[in-house]
Amino acid sequence: MIPFRLARTFFAVVASLLAAAPAFAAAEPAKGDVAWITVATLLVVMMTVPGLALFYGGMVRAKNMLSVLMQVLVVFALIVVLWAIYGYSLAFGGDGAFYGNFSKAFLAGIGPGSTAATFSKGVVLPELSFVAFQGTFAAITCALIVGAFAERARFLSVLVFSAFWFTFCYVPIAHAVWYWAGPDAITDAASLDAVSAGAGFLWRRGALDFAGGTVVHINAGVAGLVGAWVIGKRIGYGRESMAPHSLVSTMIGASLLWVGWFGFNAGSNLEANAGAALAFANTLVATAAATLSWTFGEWWFKGRPSMLGAASGAVAGLVAITPACGFVGAGGALVIGFVAGLVCLWGVNGLKRWLDVDDALDVFGVHAVGGIVGALLTGVFAAPALGGVGLYDYVANAVSPDYSIAAQVWVQLQAVLLTIVWSAVVAFVGFELVKYTIGLRVSEDAERQGLDIVAHGETAYHR
Repeated sequence: MIPFRLARTFFAVVASLLAAAPAFAAAEPAKGDVAWITVATLLVVMMTVPGLALFYGGMVRAKNMLSVLMQVLVVFALIVVLWAIYGYSLAFGGDGAFYGNFSKAFLAGIGPGSTAATFSKGVVLPELSFVAFQGTFAAITCALIVGAFAERARFLSVLVFSAFWFTFCYVPIAHAVWYWAGPDAITDAASLDAVSAGAGFLWRRGALDFAGGTVVHINAGVAGLVGAWVIGKRIGYGRESMAPHSLVSTMIGASLLWVGWFGFNAGSNLEANAGAALAFANTLVATAAATLSWTFGEWWFKGRPSMLGAASGAVAGLVAITPACGFVGAGGALVIGFVAGLVCLWGVNGLKRWLDVDDALDVFGVHAVGGIVGALLTGVFAAPALGGVGLYDYVANAVSPDYSIAAQVWVQLQAVLLTIVWSAVVAFVGFELVKYTIGLRVSEDAERQGLDIVAHGETAYHR
């Protein structure tokens, strides 16, 4: 039980934060934008629970189905809470290369009247809408990681690691890529310099990541690979059958991911306008292309196409188009999708065997590899000459006439490499700390019996 004095102090702090919330502003954001970002946020929640949970759950053995569902659900909830307490403030609360500050901890000063910038001058969103939308991104990113070491990790260890990695990896990378003061702060060259000086490290260098290729997918995929390596292979891996127990669940999960991803990508436009339509269409086209390329690639190399392969191809396409969806045209989206399907097919077969790591649900092969493909090809197909939208000049209030594919791909590569190194180092430190404090892996007996019964005292299926 929490001591009365501590509880009184806690509620006093919360009361003071609520009292600091501003009154209703006279001018409100456009209702259409508010409605769209609200729907987009709901779609991202659906991507995770039940989408990602079912997609992952169907791919493990029946004795571990509930453990995966539980990890995805509770990690999502944990990160949303941490986002409200300090994550949002550190990611979007002030200037800095990798972190903001604690000025908006516990969402202090954020109420119905406070607004957040979009990508258009004079257009704003309720800041609470932006907080909620970005919070779902943080939560699904951490939930993605659990698939790499499914079926052998302790539940408490997963939660502790998720909190650590969120704080020291997701937050600084999100800030580095996405934080800036907004378009209204830019009126001339001097103000642009001032905005750039206070912006996130990768934003100021010109890295393009519309909806999370680096922040979400490469970030999570690398952390998953490190986790699978540190925790070790499942007992019997390579000798016993570990086939998915319910491809029906996996198919349903993949379908929910595809539908929810429209909120993930098109919602990242922050406005209900043609930019959202572009991201929406590109998400549809690229995902379909990747589904086909994976399916026919698997058919060619293995002699038959599989449902698991088609579903994985769809996710690979969703991942790859994520950084590019608001920057490229339909032709670029098609190429990105086709390439991602084939490269990720290699990622979960050839590359996975070469790495000799038991990445149980192919988090690295699909998310990191697909994210790298998408991030680099964004630099190519964002070029106006190839149907992309180019780079917007907020001083001239027009698309910049200068676009160098080579220069932009170099910037994209820097963002990819920084994300890989940062995530790998933080994940390794986090897993090692958990391993040598509370323990990372369940016992051999528990692993053989299954985590559903051992960790949660429940079973997914009753016979």
